Amino acid sequence: MNQKSKYMPEQALLEQYTSQQEMARYKKSADANYTLINYVPEGSVRIWVNNDCIHYNRHVHQSLEIIYPLVDNYIAHVGSEKYEIQPGEIFFIPSGLPHELEPSGAGGTRLVFVIDMDVLSKLHGFSYMMAFLSSPTLINEDIYGPLYDELAQLLLKMCHEYFSPNVFREVNIYSDLLVFLSKYSSYCLSLDEYRLPPELGNGRQKHLNERLSVVFDYVDAHFAENITLEKTAAIAGFSKFHFSRLFKQCTGHNFYDYLCYRRIKNAETMLHIPGITITEVALQSGFSSLSTFNRTFRKLKDCTPSEYRNIYMKGDYFAKDSSDE
Repeated sequence: MNQKSKYMPEQALLEQYTSQQEMARYKKSADANYTLINYVPEGSVRIWVNNDCIHYNRHVHQSLEIIYPLVDNYIAHVGSEKYEIQPGEIFFIPSGLPHELEPSGAGGTRLVFVIDMDVLSKLHGFSYMMAFLSSPTLINEDIYGPLYDELAQLLLKMCHEYFSPNVFREVNIYSDLLVFLSKYSSYCLSLDEYRLPPELGNGRQKHLNERLSVVFDYVDAHFAENITLEKTAAIAGFSKFHFSRLFKQCTGHNFYDYLCYRRIKNAETMLHIPGITITEVALQSGFSSLSTFNRTFRKLKDCTPSEYRNIYMKGDYFAKDSSDE
């Protein structure tokens, strides 16, 4: 069955997207080895219409990737998990997660968004938002209802903007992306599992979210230091027991798990730098021992730091035609 997305660009626009000069340049460079990131022109956003029957072997990059199938399913392998993404579903792959991609049949069509998030990382509240997108996320209409409609239309708007001649297109794309992330994060915060008991009132919830945003900023600035639960709780204005419960309630993570996640995010960036040893990466990311670092990294990335570096340092990765299998 040739399923199609509920929200699709007009056919004329799809043809325009795939006939862009920059798309032809991408295809030319991808004949043998497929370079994943090819921001065009000299920007930090890459969007393209992918309709090739290609199996992209395991690779990793420091950008958020969004996959939005238009026609036929698409398959993503992230860690040990397999996700089959149906037309119209929105699939997030956070930066730094090794993954591989393949069509489920003979081709299909999907939009692929690869966006450098460093541009936004210094914004107050950004780390709090990204806590809800620290693992692969699948968004569809059945679960998310009206929010799905808004998010799908924002993706199409970003795509249309990318292929426009507007000199401000990248600014507009990041603006739409911030709206996208804000709407999704606000939806997560509205769920019962992330909310305080209603008898405490909305004012209390708002105050808590503001204090937790301060905590995320503090962790961003000091993750490499000996951060303790007690000191972080004091910064938030709570006892450590109360803070632990509230942090878990409002983010879905316990505090030390989040701290490890943030340290590993720093380690990902450092592993891209040639000449720095794994031990130096571990210590400068806040881990007291190499064994703890290796164990934590493997748990979160499904590979060792050395394997991660090897995957990334290849610079490109082999992509094979699924029709040859």
